[in-house]
Amino acid sequence: MTEVKDTAAQFVAAFNAHDERALLALHAADIKFSAPGFKANNAADATEYAKRWLTGFPNGKMTVRNEVVSAPWVVQEIILEGLHTGPLEGPAGKVQPTNKKLVAHGIHVLKIEDGKIAEARVYFDMLDQMTQLGLIPAAAAV
Repeated sequence: MTEVKDTAAQFVAAFNAHDERALLALHAADIKFSAPGFKANNAADATEYAKRWLTGFPNGKMTVRNEVVSAPWVVQEIILEGLHTGPLEGPAGKVQPTNKKLVAHGIHVLKIEDGKIAEARVYFDMLDQMTQLGLIPAAAAV
């Protein structure tokens, strides 16, 4: 179980260090990856997803708030914080910098095999993120 937890922690550390090589090395060659508007079946494409966030939020940092480990699975409740100062590639195309701060809450579900992330599912509230970035208006209070 320690290897599973360590691998998940290494992913967060690599993301926070903006270490693309380390991120690539942590993804299994045939990873099954999914996130809102994105799917990948290989390490290069899965790493590309992380790179999109690092490009859009050059000072972006991920914090794990809670974690449940039941090998080979790790579920992490995460917060991604950063200032949107770079272009962010999204499902509907490129979002130009808004210079707004984002505090995004999400969940990672990771399957770790042989020290690599074999499966990854990312869940987050895209509507909330778009609102924080000023791309859509905030909902009216009731």
